[in-house]
Amino acid sequence: MSKLSFESVKKHFEQWNREQDVMEFETSSATVDQAAETIGVSPARIAKTLSFRGSEEQAILIVAAGDAKIDNKKFRHQFGYKARMLSPDEVLEQTGHAIGGVCPFGLKNNLEVYLDVSMQRFETVFPACGSTNSAIELTKEELLEYSAAKQWVDVCKGWGEDEVTATVNQQIQA
Repeated sequence: MSKLSFESVKKHFEQWNREQDVMEFETSSATVDQAAETIGVSPARIAKTLSFRGSEEQAILIVAAGDAKIDNKKFRHQFGYKARMLSPDEVLEQTGHAIGGVCPFGLKNNLEVYLDVSMQRFETVFPACGSTNSAIELTKEELLEYSAAKQWVDVCKGWGEDEVTATVNQQIQA
């Protein structure tokens, strides 16, 4: 399935003449840490795609920085329901991509995609491309366009912004 998935992503990028920019690796890029090591970047620059149950039968995808974690309170505020991740079988059924290669490109179903602001601190990020050994380097603008994302959202915690906020709060209290 991963080869079909990889090919569907390459086909997706043909409309922008970017299919040749999809990188395929000899080593695994299935996890954030593996992808970062394989590509040679910090884990934060890996754009991980998380899949959740939507308000209907369809899933929603959230693409976030590799060092970010979903904040349940922010998620509920943004979407109006509790964050519930899909099982690996449900991910494959909804996206057409297996865990480790999930991305917002070449999807089996027309799913809503959202980009988390945790990625805005980088010039480029590296989302997977449908397999456990692939990625593409994209700017924020390209990621927004190529994923057909609905909008930028703020539903994560634990990334660099938290450190900046803490520093600012300390300076205010001093």
